[in-house]
Amino acid sequence: MSPSTPNAQSLPSSPANPGSRAHPVHQTMRERPHATSPGVPVLVIGLAALIPLVFLIVSSAVHGNVPLVVLGVAAFVIDVVCLPGLFSVQPNEARALMLFGRYVGTVRETGLRWANPFLTKRRVSLRVRNFESEKLKVNDKDGNPVDIAAVVVWKVVDTAEALFHVDNYENFVHVQSESALRHMASHYAYDAHQEGEVALRSHTGEIAEKLKSEIQERLLQAGVEVVEARITHLAYAQEIAHAMLQRQQASAVIAARSKIVDGAVGMVEMALAQLEAKKIVELDGERRAAMVSNLLVVLCSEHSSSPVLNVGTLYS
Repeated sequence: MSPSTPNAQSLPSSPANPGSRAHPVHQTMRERPHATSPGVPVLVIGLAALIPLVFLIVSSAVHGNVPLVVLGVAAFVIDVVCLPGLFSVQPNEARALMLFGRYVGTVRETGLRWANPFLTKRRVSLRVRNFESEKLKVNDKDGNPVDIAAVVVWKVVDTAEALFHVDNYENFVHVQSESALRHMASHYAYDAHQEGEVALRSHTGEIAEKLKSEIQERLLQAGVEVVEARITHLAYAQEIAHAMLQRQQASAVIAARSKIVDGAVGMVEMALAQLEAKKIVELDGERRAAMVSNLLVVLCSEHSSSPVLNVGTLYS
């Protein structure tokens, strides 16, 4: 008798079956709250019961009342075992509770609390923290080596993901932040070479938002929220810093001279138009060219001009 063939519904999931969930690649564990009891009443009752229980055990033993001794010892042991279930939660702090390796929930209520004494209670800070990366040497979009560093402000928002999805969430934040900074810097040029181009040096706000979103995308699985991310250091690498400084100075000189020439041409045009409109002097083509040349020399020169008096005529 041949073994029966399982039907389609009982087939195990495999890579050939799209949408299969029998062997998930990644199982998401989210934070969930866990109910606890106020710790102050438990502390008061537990401490207050110790002395009467000791007196009960001693007096019962003296009178030979064995059942009462056993009952007193059992009550004393229960009292002692229950007291370690007390724990405190500070503001902006949480305690992740685990029972024999199984996550059962998280406590965020502040103050003295009490829970099952067999629960393991791991402290997780929810305070805002910051991390400043080291100065990293990265090639920008143009291939120029630059030194760059950033500060990342972050906090834990999901304790279960922070503790159980990554091995060490603080180290994970540091490594992924530096990786995101390297990746982001390689997609932008240090200086903008075209109108409207986003650059690392000139568009700090846009670069900060891009860096924040890229780091946040990498830290989602660690239960971490990125509050802010900004570049704190940006400079050309030492081996090309002098050459790039000369390039920036040349670009600045060219831009300044271009502005001067544009302004000079406008002023010459305005002078000629007013001379013709007010009919102060009639200029033929040669005189107009000479005046334009003289005005441009005066307006565009870096040094003060020296006037030359013409005692004859223009054509002599």
